[in-house]
Amino acid sequence: MMNSSELKDQCEAVLVAIPGTRSWSTFLGSLRLNVAATSLAASMSRLKDAGFNMLIDATAVDLLEYEGSVDRYRVVYQLLNLESGARLEVTTHVNDPEPQVPSMMTLWSSANWMEREVYDMFGIVFVGHPNHKRLLLPEEFASFPLRKDYPVKGRGERHNFPVVTRSES
Repeated sequence: MMNSSELKDQCEAVLVAIPGTRSWSTFLGSLRLNVAATSLAASMSRLKDAGFNMLIDATAVDLLEYEGSVDRYRVVYQLLNLESGARLEVTTHVNDPEPQVPSMMTLWSSANWMEREVYDMFGIVFVGHPNHKRLLLPEEFASFPLRKDYPVKGRGERHNFPVVTRSES
């Protein structure tokens, strides 16, 4: 397995031709690459061509009121090189009023449900995704419950849903 220095050197060589701001950091021994949202699709495509052939996870973090943060949302991708075992976290940042990033479904079909879940919980749109239908919540649910400005007890919408008992499920 590659150490983080070797992995960083390999990724730098792959991403050298892609415009956009990038920064590297390590957290608990893992390498994290921060890419501008405008160069996310090109960076991810290059990384896949370089051997990061598995998308392990895609998620988001709401950074509202997070000390030192200048962006509202961080979109996080976990990549794996199946041959070497190298793991890489790729992050990008988006903001309101219309947070959006390109869909990774053309690169990894596993992005399908992951992107739908992020849309459902945070309202981040994945441009080019073929199905933005809600995955976890009913279509009529108008909010995004993992946003930090969403009330802990909700906005009263759960009282509008029918109760399903265990015997009916």
